Amino acid sequence: MTTPLMILIAGPYQSGTDGDPAAMAANLRRLEEAAWPIFERGHVPMIGEWVALPVLSSMGASGPSDPRAEAVMYPTAERLLAHCDAVLRLPGESRGADNDVAIARERGLPVYTSVDEIPSAG
Repeated sequence: MTTPLMILIAGPYQSGTDGDPAAMAANLRRLEEAAWPIFERGHVPMIGEWVALPVLSSMGASGPSDPRAEAVMYPTAERLLAHCDAVLRLPGESRGADNDVAIARERGLPVYTSVDEIPSAG
């Protein structure tokens, strides 16, 4: 048993999509599939795109393929990691997710590779 953690779910979002919005949406759905099991264990799931995409929209960017997106997407995850207690790294090639893991390790945060590794809160 542990106190509730905020866990950043990291994995492919744009990687391997060639900017295809349907492929990115499918990747986001895969990330979101981990949200319920994390919540069910008593923790708070977080996905960087849940924050970054509305920020992009409010700045008038056309989406994650907009040239200005790089100034928002990775910095959002880095800022979120200042408030997260752990990272769940899902499979798949992703420069952003690898960066999230590196930041988490630098900060001494646990990095899980499976939901089953995450202890229950209680």
